[in-house]
Amino acid sequence: MTIKYSEDHEWIAIEGDIGTIGITDHAQSLLGDIVFVELPTVGTTVEAGAGVGVVESVKAASDIFTPVSGDITEVNDDLDSEPSLANSEPTGRGWFFKIKISVPAELERLMNEVAYKEFIAD
Repeated sequence: MTIKYSEDHEWIAIEGDIGTIGITDHAQSLLGDIVFVELPTVGTTVEAGAGVGVVESVKAASDIFTPVSGDITEVNDDLDSEPSLANSEPTGRGWFFKIKISVPAELERLMNEVAYKEFIAD
């Protein structure tokens, strides 16, 4: 499994042509306590960079962007009843959605873990 990161603070774990997407630990710490997550609809076709949902915290609301183009294949329904999973396990049980990647070349413009750590250090 390969994990890449976007400048919008989403991560994508790639297995074959399916990507699992969520927000980074850095993003959840900036947001504070997450109280609501609006996820995209399964079956929706999205373009890289598009807003596909919203994360609401006690501090602010923030858009969720998809780092790659494709079709939404699954959403994490656990976030409906337990949005705090995005805080406690942002790269685990707090994932947001899965996407069937339609343009694999888009992955090349995303950062690896080292580059992302440098990006958030600035």
